[in-house]
Amino acid sequence: MMCMKLKQLTMISSHSSSIIKSASASSTFPPSLHSLAPSSSSSSSSSCLPLQPKSRNFISLKPSAPFHGNSSVPLQKRNLSVVSASKSDDRDPSSSFRGGESFFRTVLQSMEAVYLNRNPTAKAVLELVQSSGNNQICYDHIAFRTFGVNGHGIDSIASFFMDYGYTKQDELRFPAKKLKAFWFSPPSFHYPDGGSGVNGPLPRVFISELLVDQMSPQIQEIIRKYTETSGSGKKHAALASALGSLTWGKPLYSEFQQLARESEYAAWTLVNGYAVNHVTISIHRLKSQLNNIKSLNQFIEDNGFRLNSEGGVLKVSPDGLLLQSSTVADSFPFCFSDGVTESVPCSYIEFAERLVLPQYKNLPEAEVKEFHRRDGFEVGNADKIFESTSKEQLTRRAA
Repeated sequence: MMCMKLKQLTMISSHSSSIIKSASASSTFPPSLHSLAPSSSSSSSSSCLPLQPKSRNFISLKPSAPFHGNSSVPLQKRNLSVVSASKSDDRDPSSSFRGGESFFRTVLQSMEAVYLNRNPTAKAVLELVQSSGNNQICYDHIAFRTFGVNGHGIDSIASFFMDYGYTKQDELRFPAKKLKAFWFSPPSFHYPDGGSGVNGPLPRVFISELLVDQMSPQIQEIIRKYTETSGSGKKHAALASALGSLTWGKPLYSEFQQLARESEYAAWTLVNGYAVNHVTISIHRLKSQLNNIKSLNQFIEDNGFRLNSEGGVLKVSPDGLLLQSSTVADSFPFCFSDGVTESVPCSYIEFAERLVLPQYKNLPEAEVKEFHRRDGFEVGNADKIFESTSKEQLTRRAA
């Protein structure tokens, strides 16, 4: 791994679109996902081999290809969110979004490629669901985690999405976890028929942050130590996510352990940075028999994947209109700065079904659109979904 100097980081940022474009030369992922797959030629210049966890949700304790933190991977407060219909925005997309849409989606493709490369469960599940009835995969939302300190929090990654027409929506609070989050709605835009994944309907974005000032002094000191070494990295959070790189130096294993004892969220963010935490399949948009979440959950488990059991496999909002579940996170080998290589949690894939709002229940099914369905997020559901990366979920035996 080679730590970037501030000047180098700035150069990379200014040429990000060309870097991302060149990374998309080869693709081994499903064509309809339009993902960027890792290139064998690009790996030769990296000090670390591509991440290739070998199991579904099972921790590999002695991997052969550890991840060196900064190596690029080949490629209003409220506790209940909105329960009204999706806001129907009749305005035309801004000319700036239309002009930059290709670039915007290319960045999303690169983020997705890093995510799929590191998380074999997510890749396998996407392929499995897509192949069952030739489903078009639409993402309900994409999620990120951040440190709420020194400008490294929600705004650092949200600014990229807001520059391309996303709108900030509701705040959600998680007092026990010392977290807050906002979700962002996508711009109204006509997408090409048949587009899947990041090339389909633009997803919502869910960004959370650790309230660092509420942590113990020791944990605050560790987090500030690393975020302060990132220089202007917080200005390039989207680039870091697209490249699969940390914006700070790789940490000591002892400090990772110290963070994990107080906040598993903090430990996850220290080693994953701005990487996509999860993508979520929009279940009600599937065309096959899997288009209800109970059938989907059974299908996933029947194929040998573990689902997050925190609070029950199926998470249901109090109004009964938002149904969610998720797999248990994959893990990958991480090379810490003191020479220790240990398995750490990576990301997972989520599933969401948004039911039709009561005022639209008599609409013929063929006429139901996304804005007729339950929008927003739910604190109770999200709080349990966060546990997908917890040690308890990663180490429990499959049922």
